[in-house]
Amino acid sequence: MVQLPIYLDNHATTRCDPRVVAAMLPYFTEKFGNASSINHIFGTEAHEAVERARRQVAELIGASDNEIVFTSGATESNNLALKGVARMYRHKGNHIITVATEHKAVLDPLKRLAHDGYEVTILPVDGWGLVDPQQVAEAIRPQTILVSVMLANNEIGTIQPLAEIGRICREKGVLLHTDAAQAVGKIPVQVDELQVDLLSLSGHKIYGPKGIGALFIRKRERRVRVEPQIDGGGQESGLRSGTLAVPLIVGLGEACRLCGELMADESRRLQALRDRLWQGLRDGLEGVELNGHPTQRLPNNLNVSFAGVKGEALLLALKDVAVSTGSACTTARLGPSHVLKAIGLDDERADASVRFGLGRFNTAEEIEWVIEHVIATVRRLRRYATRWAESAPV
Repeated sequence: MVQLPIYLDNHATTRCDPRVVAAMLPYFTEKFGNASSINHIFGTEAHEAVERARRQVAELIGASDNEIVFTSGATESNNLALKGVARMYRHKGNHIITVATEHKAVLDPLKRLAHDGYEVTILPVDGWGLVDPQQVAEAIRPQTILVSVMLANNEIGTIQPLAEIGRICREKGVLLHTDAAQAVGKIPVQVDELQVDLLSLSGHKIYGPKGIGALFIRKRERRVRVEPQIDGGGQESGLRSGTLAVPLIVGLGEACRLCGELMADESRRLQALRDRLWQGLRDGLEGVELNGHPTQRLPNNLNVSFAGVKGEALLLALKDVAVSTGSACTTARLGPSHVLKAIGLDDERADASVRFGLGRFNTAEEIEWVIEHVIATVRRLRRYATRWAESAPV
């Protein structure tokens, strides 16, 4: 028996794993000390828990413990990386390169930097959402100090050729940042293999709590320096002042530990469920098109356009299925997704797109139910769409 409603919006956020909650709970009540108060047992317990979590985060991405800075989430990590590097290296140059399909948590901080006098180059992508590494190489100039390319897209799931971009940046002496919030815990992410200098991640995307994230800042091989954006008590090596949220940090660490343990099997299972969902929708409906790369994509992502149906109308009609039309951070903004526009979709197809994000707690039975429900709902909506009725194949 399938329990309704069914949650398929795991790119927006994930359910906190009960094992993560269990790890966090003692640090709200029994072990409640301030991690900076290490002159007594309460503070020492908290400090040790923070450092254990730091190791767990570092191990998941192949970093060293001292390269992890805790933040409130990927948005803050992105801001600290972009603004912190831009201002620290202003004496070397004022040019930053990014990609048109980046999350607003990258594009908007860069808009702020552009307002402050920095030059920002936004590179286009192809129809699958991939940026050409050669375009990155050609865009780099003597004044370039930073390139920021997300590892996996939050809407269409496309995975960028980041290792090749990393090699180019390393050869040209330019720092590379990646927003890896959607990729960490879903696919293998190793900072040395990717040759990234800064990497942002978030707890609530990997079955951890909301309000916690981390920024990897490279200290090996070449030490990256970042100007702090928050001043105060000097926590996190002075890079992110403020009393540490110990329960949330513990939760992030446990979430990372679980991802390292479960990722291989979990990714295979979710990809099989995702492929079954895609096959079922194609078999049951005409006018269904995939958005994003067919194979070089996150295993749990499916972004589909349903011809003749408005995505928002479909969301409202799918009362028992939680999906989205795009990024959760831009749902209040009018107009089609900037990601779908960047890959060449016209307004009509972009408006007809829906994102399915599968997760750890989804089952095969749920996917079968969703296939039937989506097919029936799209058919019903199309009957009321004159334009589809006039153009539908006979």
